[in-house]
Amino acid sequence: MSPHRPAPTANDDEVLVASWASDVQADVPDCDETLRRTDLVLDRVCVELERQWRARCPEAADVLRTDLPEHLRGWLLPATGKRLRPVMCHWGWVSAGGPARGVGRDDTVTVCAALELVHLFALVHDDVMDRSDSRRGRPTTHVEAAEEHTAAGALGDPALFGDSIAILFGDLALTESWVLTASLDAPLQRAWADMLRELVQGQLLDVTGAAARRRDLAQARRVARLKSGAYTVQRPLLLGALAARAEADTLAALETFGGHLGEAFALRDDVLGIWGDPARTGKPVGDDLLRGKATVLLAEARRLLPDDVAERYLGHRSVITDSDVGVLQQLMLDAGVLDQAEQRITREVELALTALDHVDLDPKGADALRSLARSIAWRDA
Repeated sequence: MSPHRPAPTANDDEVLVASWASDVQADVPDCDETLRRTDLVLDRVCVELERQWRARCPEAADVLRTDLPEHLRGWLLPATGKRLRPVMCHWGWVSAGGPARGVGRDDTVTVCAALELVHLFALVHDDVMDRSDSRRGRPTTHVEAAEEHTAAGALGDPALFGDSIAILFGDLALTESWVLTASLDAPLQRAWADMLRELVQGQLLDVTGAAARRRDLAQARRVARLKSGAYTVQRPLLLGALAARAEADTLAALETFGGHLGEAFALRDDVLGIWGDPARTGKPVGDDLLRGKATVLLAEARRLLPDDVAERYLGHRSVITDSDVGVLQQLMLDAGVLDQAEQRITREVELALTALDHVDLDPKGADALRSLARSIAWRDA
């Protein structure tokens, strides 16, 4: 946990990140069952891909890292990530009254499976763009493929080969997500398309902002909202509610809740990227600093650090090196950057919870969302 985490409440420590997929109460509609069905859909996707893949090219398994369906299965099943997006989709469906009215179960499961695929696409492409070496405690796809290329003494540049395989792998995951969502009703398809457009735009702003050494808060918040918060929390929640055929006031309340909680999620992600435990997060600490990403934390650091220090490490012409990371981490702590982040997270959670107070949601679903808000905002992985 962050060293500056607020004192835990009864709900904070009772709802752990590791148990997001579990029921918050024994008698609520079963999230585990939704995730079990999601796995069945993903398994069917892999089986069909494997069948088609080998029918077109029987020798594919013998060629360097071209058996992408097998690789897809290895990343999707059994599930190893937090699966927050399917969990948010499930509780959006429950909160909007889907189970009570007996509508939307199959659509919710379809969206959950598609969310897992599109998340994999985003992670793989993000790892290429960030030159990340590890993900969830294992080598990233582009690194693994490059290592196989080198070990085989293959022709060409191993790094380019690895990047090419990773890009194709991500493309395959994205394609299969679209195949799944093609059967959904028009409102769900429109929401799905909007989510992906936001994700791509946020990633673009992340890349260009880092290149331009952007340090302004408005840009940082925009990137966090589009790239992380929206597609992780807000949009999955709304997709579940749309599957439940929610009314406009319900959708508005959940959109507000998801927007604020998405900001808290993204900001916690940034905190963990600088001060987290790699053994818990599965990612190296300090990468955001080395790449000069336009995060809210760097924007706050530019504002709070003394002018000469800020100019040295975060100025328009500055480049952060490996040896600078530990120094900058401590400088940011001393300047109150983490304190500011924790206060902002707390405020966003408060605003999110307030959005649930004046709308007619399924009570058990709303309780689950309140518990999830706390565990998401004060997670350590």
